[in-house]
Amino acid sequence: MRRASGLLAMLVAAGLVAGSAQFAMAAGGTVSPVLDRIQAKKELVVGTAADMPPLNMTTKEGQIIGLEVDIASLFAGGMGVKLTLKQVKFSDLLPALEAGQVDMVISGMTILPERNLKSAFVGPYFASGKSILTKAANADALSDSSKINNPDKVLVTLKGSTSQLFVERVFPKAKLVLTDDYDQAVAMVRDEKVQAMVADYPICQVSVFRYPDAKLATLKNPISYEPLGIALPAGDPLLVNLVQNMLSTLEKSGELELLMQKWFKDPSWVKSLP
Repeated sequence: MRRASGLLAMLVAAGLVAGSAQFAMAAGGTVSPVLDRIQAKKELVVGTAADMPPLNMTTKEGQIIGLEVDIASLFAGGMGVKLTLKQVKFSDLLPALEAGQVDMVISGMTILPERNLKSAFVGPYFASGKSILTKAANADALSDSSKINNPDKVLVTLKGSTSQLFVERVFPKAKLVLTDDYDQAVAMVRDEKVQAMVADYPICQVSVFRYPDAKLATLKNPISYEPLGIALPAGDPLLVNLVQNMLSTLEKSGELELLMQKWFKDPSWVKSLP
């Protein structure tokens, strides 16, 4: 019952805001260019890296699934349009948003001042933090930052991510290798080409039970705080307001918490990954 009422409330809120957009257009103004584009095409294009489980990931069959995909689907339903997911390298997501290639980005994107100067952000919808993925045999050797911040340590992380910034700031003496996606980074840890991967806590957690034979280990708690938000184009306040209202409805109706339980408490989806 809670799920149905939450979704109904979101649809009502979406209808009210969409109606405001139509009124503005009738009055001769174009106050919401991106929302107008979404409504005209009847399509919401959401950018995602599609390789950050359990937030976003690609199955063996090529389907993109995850917590953020479910959120995007509810947003599209609230707008009364179809959802199209566009897979983009993480480092290229915000440039794609600025270029109008996607309507919004929901892809483990930390809200940072430098990002917020160019794009609007709504959220956070999830609080993450940095962790370290390594071989269980190396866990003790990487138990504190002083042991990691050494020239003999080789770390890997995602290019253009806050993890890269974190390593450069906290472990400046370590050698840093950058990859275009987390699958490459995890493979380097599994193959012992690097000592550890620095990434968001959920990705490290999932990697441990995704590859049980690799004998991986991660920290029990994240070592930083990072609020994840939805990136939206600058110059479209009505779209920002709509997404704020829909996200607020998901949170207050309990729908978001149910989605969290689905993706973080039940690991059955891991079997669908390559």
